[in-house]
Amino acid sequence: MQHVPALLNEVLGVIMPRDGGLYFDGTVGGGGHTRAILEKSAPSGQLAGTDLDGGTIAMLSDSLAHYGDRIHLYNTNFSEIDKIRMILGWDYFDGILLDLGMSSWALDDADRGFSFMREGPLDMRFSLRDELDAYQVVNTYEEDQLKDIIRTYGEERFASRIARHIVQSRPLKTTSDLVEVVRSSVPKRFWPQKIHVATKTFQAIRMEVNKEIENLKTFLPKASSALSTGGVLAVISYHSIEDRIVKRFFSGTEEENYFLRGLPRPSSPDTPKLVKIPGKPIGPSPLEIQANPRSRSARLRAAMRVQ
Repeated sequence: MQHVPALLNEVLGVIMPRDGGLYFDGTVGGGGHTRAILEKSAPSGQLAGTDLDGGTIAMLSDSLAHYGDRIHLYNTNFSEIDKIRMILGWDYFDGILLDLGMSSWALDDADRGFSFMREGPLDMRFSLRDELDAYQVVNTYEEDQLKDIIRTYGEERFASRIARHIVQSRPLKTTSDLVEVVRSSVPKRFWPQKIHVATKTFQAIRMEVNKEIENLKTFLPKASSALSTGGVLAVISYHSIEDRIVKRFFSGTEEENYFLRGLPRPSSPDTPKLVKIPGKPIGPSPLEIQANPRSRSARLRAAMRVQ
């Protein structure tokens, strides 16, 4: 499936790329958002982009080569935004984007093990340099660990049964093995109608393999501190856990207590002050969902640094 960037016009509308601006795309993926920001910030705007997939970086280095020294690509995690800024010698970014969605290319590649619709190895790593993969999580984690991961990251009501059946069915070697365990663990009358019954379990294990929540929580304060006054931080999330973290951060609640309400972030003269723009998250239009069904759960939140 061809990569289609989610909420492209909406992203450009909040980041407002301009000539001479400095931008960061933390998950360049297929490069759709990256290209659009570079085009809108022509002729002299620059963008630094990161991605954990080395193949993606190699491909984009070729396809974006015509932008010359306006594009800077790094095969690393977006949480390294502070190090990227130091490498480039930039004082700030005028716009920062983080799209937390899965790359269509990776999702459709059976060998990567992300999809419950295709037979493949239990891998699920964004970066093939990482040691931890889904096989290790599924086959070596304790039952209580698996239960907590599936319940917390997948918000799966049958987490206990799934974890127990995983341990009883070991070793699991393929995505199909894991799908069958989930199918046998969830009573058929409780199978969701709009998504595959294994969706939440696969999501949870993928998030554990790639430490997605930890990286997001590390990234947000770094990104807000790296913004210029008037600069915008925009995040596209696809499920409630990530969206809740971004919402709490933009609302000023302390990072360690992002599940609680009304707790002010400790302030100092150097603490960035963010204002949400707009106040509510932006979702895809019916036309975009029709053209790109994978965008249906996308939610864009953005905030501007005013201090």
